[in-house]
This record gives sequence, structure tokens and C-alpha cells, in this order.
Amino acid sequence: MAYADNHTASHHADSHGSDRDADARDFWREEIEGDRLHEECGVFGILGHDDAAAITALGLHALQHRGQEAAGIVTFDGNQFRSERHLGLVGDHFSDAETIRRLSGPYAIGHVRYSTSGETILRNVQPLFAELDGGGIAVCHNGHFTNAMTLRRKLIKEGAICQSTSDSEVVLQLVARSRKDKIVDRFIDAITQMEGAYSLVALTRKKLIGARDPFGIRPLVLGDLNGAPIFASETCALDIIGAKFIREVENGEVVVCTPGGIESYFPFGRRPARPCIFEYIYFSRPDSILGGRSVYDVRKEFGRQLAMETPVEADVIVPVPDSGVPAALGFADASGIPFELGIIRNHYVGRTFIEPTQQIRTLGVKLKHSANRAQIEGKRVVLVDDSLVRGTTSLKIVQMIRDAGAREVHFRLASPPIRFSDYYGIDTPVREKLLAAKYSLEEMRNYIGADTLAFLSVDGIYKAIGYEGRNNEAPQFTDHCFTGDYPTPLTDMAEDGDVTHMPRLVEVG
Repeated sequence: MAYADNHTASHHADSHGSDRDADARDFWREEIEGDRLHEECGVFGILGHDDAAAITALGLHALQHRGQEAAGIVTFDGNQFRSERHLGLVGDHFSDAETIRRLSGPYAIGHVRYSTSGETILRNVQPLFAELDGGGIAVCHNGHFTNAMTLRRKLIKEGAICQSTSDSEVVLQLVARSRKDKIVDRFIDAITQMEGAYSLVALTRKKLIGARDPFGIRPLVLGDLNGAPIFASETCALDIIGAKFIREVENGEVVVCTPGGIESYFPFGRRPARPCIFEYIYFSRPDSILGGRSVYDVRKEFGRQLAMETPVEADVIVPVPDSGVPAALGFADASGIPFELGIIRNHYVGRTFIEPTQQIRTLGVKLKHSANRAQIEGKRVVLVDDSLVRGTTSLKIVQMIRDAGAREVHFRLASPPIRFSDYYGIDTPVREKLLAAKYSLEEMRNYIGADTLAFLSVDGIYKAIGYEGRNNEAPQFTDHCFTGDYPTPLTDMAEDGDVTHMPRLVEVG
């Protein structure tokens, strides 16, 4: 317990425009989007459906929460591959009939992306495609390879010409250089050289391939739509198209779908899975099923466990919308304190709605959240959120609640303190910018201005999911952000061994 009192589209700008775009992007992430963690992307694929492109676009709509900066679809019509990749939201580019018509063919894969470093540029938008001696292959990837830079440098020395700065391109380069005869064997040869976290979906002329890293850190499920196999990052993408959930792709499994059936390979052997704990805490959509559990129900259980670990006398439980709602409901249920929507979220704040002048910056979190004074004034308020990263938004929300007349403000987090950076596809700041890495619990409480501050314990997270606690000898989940226990090598880390400064591929242009 922690408690303390190839048809492509792009946008161009001059140097001044680029500076303004950078300012706008930073402003969006800090003020409008909020002080949140973000995952790089979501993936989707389908084999053997007459409306493959339209189905893929719908699936990507359901996965839009996993990446809002770019989207792409690649199809195969039996003769040639067709590609559409764009900066922006799925609905901005894949909703019109003409685009779907261009993406003909019964095979398709798609991708939504959130970049974790540098600028989003079109050449990094996935799926990535390459012509090989055995035919074309398209690949999309969710996660991050922790040895991509090391392999990339080696490949370039050997003569490779890289067309993007995406770590996903390394997979294509390795597939191209494999001496195996069959495309599946070449694909497996490539991924067995990769380290880190990944869910991959690949499309060839005859096959749809899905693969998960040996620990199953990033999610991937297998579904079926009237006999057409589907891969998706989450079950919510199956629900939107009326597909049937078959099972999760196992950790370390490569699933190969052809018109003749489905085959599985386990090139890494069998080992216990360690999926990412943050899928339950924040990333997955609440209506998804993960590990046989409702994500929504697990988040409510986080709140119940939090209330038992960190009780407080108060008049009202208020979620920080939208991610704090399930945990706040659980907290209210366990504590008997009424739940109220004391903060109202504006869902229509866009990325480019206004130039981020200094005057606008001073408005801060009010652009996205506003206090519901009638539910707050004169009351002892418990704010419940899913996690605390930099704390920049939390302190503004606490002040907003005080300005609305709250007598007391108590802050509760439905996850443990985030003390370590992520290198598996989550956009976390360097460790020095993580509030819990810099300050004690009391210092954090003082920083955000709350009367009390408390976090759910690490064991509490595990108990809420149905375990007795964390198995420290063989952890059930990847929880390095809390514990510093990284399950894979971090080969690309700096030579001095400081993982907080591990270099990444930087996007420019």
C-alpha cells in the first residue's frame, strides 16, 4: 500500500510552420490530450472476405484509442497489393466509398499509430510493404523492439537501404535476408532475432500471419467472421463487425492463416506468459475481454481494492474522466460513499482547434475538463484516476476542484506509482520526468496540492485480477513501470547501463 497524508497523403509546412506544428503537438499532448500514457498502435487483419477493406476500416475505428496520429490499410486482390496510408484519424480517410473501392481484394491488414518519439511522418505510417524475391509482404506492428537500433546498424553496414525510421522496418529487412525457402520460415527466422514486445500482423499473397512476442506483452486475438479468420489487438474490434472471438494468440505463437486452414508454430518454445499490466489499467477499451476477464470489471475491482487499502472519510467520489470512471465506481461501491460526475469532460476539443498561444496555455486543463460545482461545493471530494505520470494535469485538476468550493480534496490512483520508463511500446517520459521517480509520496502530495494522496499497491493490482499477489519469482504480468523488472534484454540501452537513456529511433522530416 502506498499512502500519504502507397496512395499516400501528407501535410507540408515551412520551417516556421514546422515550429508551430511542434508547439501545437506538444501543447496537445501536455494540455489537451492530458498527462497520459499512450501506446504506439493497434493492428487488424482479415483473410478471405469480399469487403476486407471496409471490415478492416471498421476494426481500426474500434481500435482508434490505441493510436490517433496515423492510419493505414494494405489489401491484396490476387494480383497486386494496394496501399492507403494517411496522417490523421481513421474516419478522416477511410470512410468514403471511393477509398474503399481502391482498396480492392479479399485480403487486408490495417494499423493505427501513435508515435512515441519525434514527429509523425508519412514514411513511418504502417503497414509497411516490401517486394521480396518470393513476392510482396506487408507488415504492421504493435509494440517496440528493444534491439532494433542494434540490428538496424548491422543491416545498414551490410548494405541495407532503410526507407523509414520505424523499428518495424527491421522485420522486413530480416525477412528479405533470410536464407529459408518458405515465407513462413523466413518470417519466423526474422522474429526470432528480435527482442522486446510485439504483436505482428503480416500479409503475403497467400497468407495472413499473426505473431506475439515470447512473453505475450502486447495483445493479439484471433476471431472469425463467417469463415474469414481475423487478427485484432482487442476483442472490441471483433464486436464492431459482428465477428466471433476464437481465442487469444498465445505468447510466442505464430499463427498462419490460409484459405485451406490455420496452423500454429511455437518457435520460442513454451514459457509462462507475462502480458502488460497496463492493458488492464488503461490501454484496452473497457468493453474488451482480456485474458478471459472483462477489462471494465477488472478496473472496477481496482477501485474496490483501492478503497480497502486506502480508506478516507469523504462526501463524494469523483472520477477523473474518462479513464477513472470504472475505478471510481468500484471505490464508491466498496466505501459506501456516493459517486458523482463532479468533472465534466469536453469530448470535442480537437488537435488544431486553436493556436496554442501563451494565453491559451494558461487555461490548461480547463480546455478539456470543467468542474461540476453543484456536486463539489462544500464537500470532501475523493478524486479517482487510473495513474499518475508527470502530475502536470493532476495538480491542475486538484486546483480546479478547490476553486469549485471543495472543502477537502483527496487523490486516489488505481495503480501503483510509476517509477520506471517503458521500452515496450508505451510512450512514457524519461525517468527523470516521472513524478514518482523523483519525489517521495509526501512530496508528490504537496506537488499536486491534495490533502491526501494514495496509490493502489502492486499486490493490490494482482489481487484485483484474481491472484493472491505478485509472484516475485515468476511474475504473472509485465509490470516494470512499477517494479523495474524488465522481462527482456534492453540491448539498445546506453553503454553506461542507464536504461532511462536508452536511445530510440528518432523520426525527422
